[in-house]
Amino acid sequence: MKKFLKILKWFTITLVVIIVGFVIFVFIRQGHTFDAPYPEITASNDSSLIARGKYLVYGPAHCVYCHAQSSDIKKVKAGEEVALSGGNIFKLPVGNVYVPNITSDKATGIGSYTDGEIARTLRYGVKRNGEALLDFMPFYDISDNDLKAIISYLRTEPAVHNPVPKNEWNFLGKVVKAVGMVTPKGDGNVPPSPAPDSTAEYGRYLAGSVANCRGCHTKRDLMTGSYIGPDYVGQFNLEVLDENDQPIKGKHLVSPNLTPDTETGRITSWS
Repeated sequence: MKKFLKILKWFTITLVVIIVGFVIFVFIRQGHTFDAPYPEITASNDSSLIARGKYLVYGPAHCVYCHAQSSDIKKVKAGEEVALSGGNIFKLPVGNVYVPNITSDKATGIGSYTDGEIARTLRYGVKRNGEALLDFMPFYDISDNDLKAIISYLRTEPAVHNPVPKNEWNFLGKVVKAVGMVTPKGDGNVPPSPAPDSTAEYGRYLAGSVANCRGCHTKRDLMTGSYIGPDYVGQFNLEVLDENDQPIKGKHLVSPNLTPDTETGRITSWS
């Protein structure tokens, strides 16, 4: 009996040491940063480029649907231009992630950011302070011209003072960050983009590098954002929103298969 109690004692001590050590490791790793270059992108005052940026922000890049206030989405759907002042919350298994203010306000928005800092965030997934972003904005392969257009348009956004809370990571979220599951995704190797036209090549660029159709129509791990299914076959659970664009508890929809599969492809028989 004494031998058993002695073994149990040392087992308990060892387990406590391991747990304490792991907790310390998790908290030490919370400020981990990454190096990424600053793309040589400079905002322009060219009206056609700004118009292209607005088209991308309100269209295929759908920046507005995250960065606008949820109460303004009806206005967006009606074709109105609204402030991209952030504040919306993504309630994830790893914690609460807050959408930032991307108006030109210097205190609470991106008014104090350089063009290079904004470009690095979009191309590499690295924040101003060097931390990695969750994979919400996979614009890593967007062309230099379109990246410049987006930044040029954002520079025209009127400043809106709207302080947004920092992300609230629960312990699971802190573990995910500590073990390196949240890392920059962009590698800077941007393939040549086709000219805007009614071609499959340009459509592939919009769907894959700008609109992120893959992000909804491919199954993903909600904790890490990683893709865990074949591209465009659907099966990703999405929230169902009410008339005020708020999630309805207990309800979800499943993204459809967009591939040309004759049995399960949703649009296979569409004109």
